[in-house]
Amino acid sequence: MKTFSLFASVSILLLACSVLSSPSATAAETNEAGRPNVIVIMSDDQGVGDYGFMGNPLIRTPSLDQMRTRSGYMSRFYVSNVCAPTRASLMTGRYNYRTRCIDTYVGRAMMDPDEVTLAEQLSEAGYQTGIFGKWHLGDNYPMRPMDQGFDESLIHRGGGIGQPSDPIGAEGKYTDPTLFHNGDEVAMEGYCTDIFFDAAIDFAHKQTESGKPFFSYIATNAPHGPFDDVPNELYEEYSQVDFSPILVNDLPAKKRSAEFDKLARISAMITNIDQNVGK
Repeated sequence: MKTFSLFASVSILLLACSVLSSPSATAAETNEAGRPNVIVIMSDDQGVGDYGFMGNPLIRTPSLDQMRTRSGYMSRFYVSNVCAPTRASLMTGRYNYRTRCIDTYVGRAMMDPDEVTLAEQLSEAGYQTGIFGKWHLGDNYPMRPMDQGFDESLIHRGGGIGQPSDPIGAEGKYTDPTLFHNGDEVAMEGYCTDIFFDAAIDFAHKQTESGKPFFSYIATNAPHGPFDDVPNELYEEYSQVDFSPILVNDLPAKKRSAEFDKLARISAMITNIDQNVGK
């Protein structure tokens, strides 16, 4: 099975297209017309320097580094500097202002429901479509993923877990979050990034078994804050790292300690994403 993978980082919309082979490589022969599967992975608030292949000496991203060695790499493009407008552009291929999505709040994060999304186009072409993670283009009809071309969805609401869009009673933690599966509220166990990738992998396996091509959009809310709930083992490892080489300015000791801790938490979230990509 040939799978095209697109990795995007919201803050800089880093795109890397890669043709990947898997243990089920012969499945392509049974796909309808042998069409490739398409996977789009988008992280949230990750910068251009937050990858090993971009020269970062401290943040470990071995899976993405390997993908980079056999990928196309695009470095000249336009992207909005905030979440929802970028996502509207990615889903439609249009400048965000043309979609009416211009910000992240007070209704400005919702694109025109008549926009034609990538999911709708691929669905019409016979693909099974799924989204796992952050949608941020509307939580109610007609702007939910299921209204915009996605057959399967497992998402959080609004712009992130732990925001006012969380359902009443939810703790707003990245661990054991309350999510929405095809519109229904569901309590999940585990760390959010792991949950989203595992659901996407399960979706891919089901489509492979059925012989249908699929489009999987995995949009993590990590490494966006809050930073109080991160993968513990990775955080403990990064807590021992001296981040001085990547700090722009000298800081007083107290601020330096706080900044090191924040960088350790962000780095843990990024490496966790990389580990999931490696799955």
